[in-house]
Amino acid sequence: MAQGASRANGGQLSYRYVSPLADAGIGFTALRWLLEADSPLTFRPEARMVQWRWLASFLAHCNSQINQRTTQRLLALGAFSQQSFAQLYAQAQLEGVSLRTPGKLVMYRNAQALARTASRLRADPASVEQVLDAHECLAREPALAHSPVAWAGGIFTEGEALADCHALCLQLAQRLQAHSHFKGFVHAQAQSLHVRQGQAQALNTSVGALGADGFVIAAGLGSRALAATAGIDLPLYPLKGYSLTADIGPGHHAPQVSVTDIEKKVLYAQIGSHLRVAAMVDLVGEDARIDPGRMASLHRLVQATFPQAAHYESATPWAGLRPATPSGAPILGATAVRGLWLNVGHGGLGFTMSFGSARIVADLMGGKASPISLDGLQLSSM
Repeated sequence: MAQGASRANGGQLSYRYVSPLADAGIGFTALRWLLEADSPLTFRPEARMVQWRWLASFLAHCNSQINQRTTQRLLALGAFSQQSFAQLYAQAQLEGVSLRTPGKLVMYRNAQALARTASRLRADPASVEQVLDAHECLAREPALAHSPVAWAGGIFTEGEALADCHALCLQLAQRLQAHSHFKGFVHAQAQSLHVRQGQAQALNTSVGALGADGFVIAAGLGSRALAATAGIDLPLYPLKGYSLTADIGPGHHAPQVSVTDIEKKVLYAQIGSHLRVAAMVDLVGEDARIDPGRMASLHRLVQATFPQAAHYESATPWAGLRPATPSGAPILGATAVRGLWLNVGHGGLGFTMSFGSARIVADLMGGKASPISLDGLQLSSM
């Protein structure tokens, strides 16, 4: 349970920092990354059309106007998800999930890149981000004093949160199973959907068929194959990511706020007594194996950035597949098959967007209107 992309992800509930990967110039940036040692990106061509169709659509989304529209949609979904999580956290009385709201600090090594971002933020009247110089970043996060990097400065956002996604999933599962109205299969393998005359009638599983009035596909990367059994082609592709989880000892200097090294695409998050370091986007298909070379690269990066933050030598490695759409926006809502709904394609923002997405789909299934606009967030618009 919760062993896929929820097991050891970055743990960030990042409601404001939601800009999708698809943007103008990313193609040239990706080519540069592929030539770098310890690159944040790896690409392995596949002899499968699903990869090439996704890449072609991704490149078609790589312009600033599309990126801005997608970002605005994700900001609206993020704000609603933040509200939804607060309500759920209070109602479900969740415990032991290491929830903190220390804020998010995005650190820049390059002064020109920081200046460009600062200029864009200052021109946006709705922006709540704070532009900080190197000294102000150090005052905000003292652990930076133990980093050998010559930081140019950073962008700080109040209210951004951290939590243990895996622990939270387990707690929610326990609450669900204890509910008096809960019926179903736990730890069953979903195999296919039975559709008759345009209506979803049953889910075939490893322990038998389950009939219901409505079904939601929310199976991570497995959603693609499951939807295909109902005649639905989902534009999903896995963005493989890696993480290290290391114990923090008494003599260590781990960041208290959520820190992202923007140029290296590495984030550092203290979750309980552990430091979670998450990084990298690998386009290598459905390969969830831990690549020793990529883990060695991540070890080198963290040792060169926060060498005194945790017991890296005994860190637990992890790799997971994050199902993403070419635009970077999730797919929510109804399908052409009656009684079948979607909650898929959140990419690296699954933890952040999950609470709002679930409420939206639940409202739609109950015959209510979506609490936010679903423009650009439905299958028909992908």
